[in-house]
Amino acid sequence: MNMAVVRAKKVPSWKIEEVKLLKDLLLKHNTVCIASIEGIGSSQLYEIRRKLRGKAVLRVSKNTLMRIAIKQIANEKRGIEGLIDHLHHQNIFIFTNMNPFELKIFLDKNKVPRPARPGDVATEDIVVPAGNTGLPPGPIMSTFSKFKIPVRIEEGSIVVMRDTLVVKKGEKIPRELADLLNRLGIEPIKVGLDIKAAYTAGRVLSKEELSLDLEEYKKNIEEAHLSALKLALAIAYPAKETLPLVITKAYTEALNLATHIPIMTGEPLKYAILRAQGEATALASILASKAPELGISVAAPERPKVPAEVPSEKKEEEKEEKKEEAEEEEVAEGLASLFG
Repeated sequence: MNMAVVRAKKVPSWKIEEVKLLKDLLLKHNTVCIASIEGIGSSQLYEIRRKLRGKAVLRVSKNTLMRIAIKQIANEKRGIEGLIDHLHHQNIFIFTNMNPFELKIFLDKNKVPRPARPGDVATEDIVVPAGNTGLPPGPIMSTFSKFKIPVRIEEGSIVVMRDTLVVKKGEKIPRELADLLNRLGIEPIKVGLDIKAAYTAGRVLSKEELSLDLEEYKKNIEEAHLSALKLALAIAYPAKETLPLVITKAYTEALNLATHIPIMTGEPLKYAILRAQGEATALASILASKAPELGISVAAPERPKVPAEVPSEKKEEEKEEKKEEAEEEEVAEGLASLFG
């Protein structure tokens, strides 16, 4: 009887070890990122590794092996299976305890340069700097002329006469210009790891969610702070940050009110004016002594005349009584003369 012998396909030991290593890295780190390495050369990748040394572990591995590792530890890392949807194309895996937003900002700020390739889109304005290129004159002169780079020959070398913008940010780099930039040793393209997704705290964040406009974010915070401060001042909310401003505002408003609303009348107003006159005279005296060239002459202020004795109501009544008595006596004398 013929018997079919089915032999199980043996898994290479290096794959088993790789999955084990990936599982260990997944469990040891709080943040796991999948980043694209398309268009990044080995020298640029080495430089990126160097910049991240001590901050993160970078591992280039097969997507299939990472998929297996994720599934095997899914019960220990809630929500991590969401990374599987992003396991496409050429990737590098980043394991770190950094906040994924902090990592994204760090990578964006630490991109590394590489030589230009025909058809590359300029990541920033490309300028050919003034100076000696070290290149001998020859057919290359026509390339300088084509891209309107002013040059002259000096001691057998081509010298660029001034800094020249040859490609604006967002424009494609022509083949001839890419060759010229490479010959000049200019590496104008900035490359870095492009994070496609990141796992942290039980959630997978997409590339769009990780992209922050820091200037816009800063502007929003400043506007929110200003609005909160205006509200606090309007309602006189007592807080450490607002009390100095609230007190200053109250003082200014009170001073403005006292200045524009006349509340002094009668005797108080007269003496307030005299006091102001006295202060003005004192100031004039100081100016006259400190700056005689101004020709200021100071006259003694007039003092208010205060009556020596203010007649009381009683004395006024006594005068009225005496006047009435005198009038009565005059009438009596007139009657007496009539009757002999």
